[in-house]
Amino acid sequence: MLDATRTPLLAVENLQAWYGESHILHGVDFEVHAGEVVTLLGRNGAGKTTTLKSVMGIVGNRTGSIRFEGKETINLPSNHIARLGIAFCPEERGIFASLDVKENLLLPPEVKPGGLPLEQIFELFPNLRERLGSSQGTKLSGGEQQMLAIGRILRTGARLLLLDEPTEGLAPVIIQQIGRTIRTLKQQGFTILLVEQNFRFASTVADRYYVMEHGRIIDRLANSELESKLDKLHEYLGV
Repeated sequence: MLDATRTPLLAVENLQAWYGESHILHGVDFEVHAGEVVTLLGRNGAGKTTTLKSVMGIVGNRTGSIRFEGKETINLPSNHIARLGIAFCPEERGIFASLDVKENLLLPPEVKPGGLPLEQIFELFPNLRERLGSSQGTKLSGGEQQMLAIGRILRTGARLLLLDEPTEGLAPVIIQQIGRTIRTLKQQGFTILLVEQNFRFASTVADRYYVMEHGRIIDRLANSELESKLDKLHEYLGV
């Protein structure tokens, strides 16, 4: 159980967001405490990715409150939000085709002290060490690109990681490796807000879950409740 007296690392209240005239988020409320892995579950189009982008400040039209370490960020530009210690790993990964593995890893600047050195990133992702300096980013396999995308944000010094569908389209053996990495990062003190449709994967890494539908949070549950609520989750997620 969460300690209600603790201040959340991330607190989102009445978050509304639009793309042009399209109203996507309708009063989203949730919180993430330091050291947790929290997952946003939901079908495609539920608003999960928009929620991550809103936290990162890359949705232009948003209202409500997003507080990180008690500081209001709703009106801050994304580069200022990054400097507070938040990093976003998008579903499309954003690997630079013209750069090799090392160049991709070294590209983002350090925004806070405490970023992982390359050697620690290679311990998490040995595949990247094997590809170091010899492979352009987009010539990597999908799993290697995902490792590179996660490894890249670990260098920045961010302590809150926003991971958007990190297992999408990956082979089971790579999904298991991503899961081990997330558990290791949690042990190292990182806090992770994860978007996933695959709650079976999420159940191996997450402490708590928020279920989204039509731009709203419709349910919340702890990992310990998963087994008793499987039927409801199947209904929510259509799996």
